[in-house]
Amino acid sequence: MTTNAPRPEVLRYTAFSSVPDGGNPAGVVLDAAALDDRDMLAIAADLGYSESAFLTAPPEGLGGQEGRAYSIRYFSPKAEVPFCGHATVATAVALAERIGAGELLFATRAGIVPVEVAEEGGAVRATLTSVQPHIEEVADADLTEALAALGWPAVDLDPAFPPRVAFAGARHLVLAAATRERLADLAYDFPRLEALMHRLDLTTLQLVWRESATVFHVRDPFPVGGVVEDPATGAAAAAFGAYARELGLVPEDVVLTLHQGEDLGRPGELTVTLRAGDPRVRVSGAGTRIN
Repeated sequence: MTTNAPRPEVLRYTAFSSVPDGGNPAGVVLDAAALDDRDMLAIAADLGYSESAFLTAPPEGLGGQEGRAYSIRYFSPKAEVPFCGHATVATAVALAERIGAGELLFATRAGIVPVEVAEEGGAVRATLTSVQPHIEEVADADLTEALAALGWPAVDLDPAFPPRVAFAGARHLVLAAATRERLADLAYDFPRLEALMHRLDLTTLQLVWRESATVFHVRDPFPVGGVVEDPATGAAAAAFGAYARELGLVPEDVVLTLHQGEDLGRPGELTVTLRAGDPRVRVSGAGTRIN
């Protein structure tokens, strides 16, 4: 950005909640054409949210409706990330307030992400459809190191949920706690976990506890982004949906509810929809502006 160029408007929205003090806040810049990487990183660091989103013109051939397709990039306070679900939802809600509800198309560094925005019961909700997901094994030594950084004994894991790395736009290590108390007690070694996550190219750890057949509570340490914990994590929710389906932990066609942010005082709710015959994962949530 040149010295004389005006700084673009930076909006503040929260995702996965219909109230400003719930869910996960994100910065949103609807016109980032004048910004370079350093500018975007500086804005994200200044805001201090787990991620901020920056829109520019769509790449040639992206498709989508005229005026409803964009390139989008995501920056945490420390680095760029390939995909961020909550900032996508926040951006979609911000756009819907200006150009109306309907279909949007985002070109992310992880792939093409369609989003549908609708008004439901007085709230604006956005549903993103993930890129093609996959899961992979985690080495025993890496699992041991992750548990040591968390301060979690191995006996505190739920044996019904094998540790895996799951991807649906970004990589997340999925670990399941055997009890809600274990999930609530999160005090980890920040630099130790950060080093492991950089080595494994992880965006967050997706820590989960199963309340019922379709209801889960989740938390996401995010030291690689310079944030202790992400309050509501759409990319990890998508990855978890793919993980749970591939391991046969949930039906192929199901709607899951993920509660996140309760332990941070920012409760949010993420809806994960799996459809038989479609490997992609849909993640939905409300969003609203933070004044």
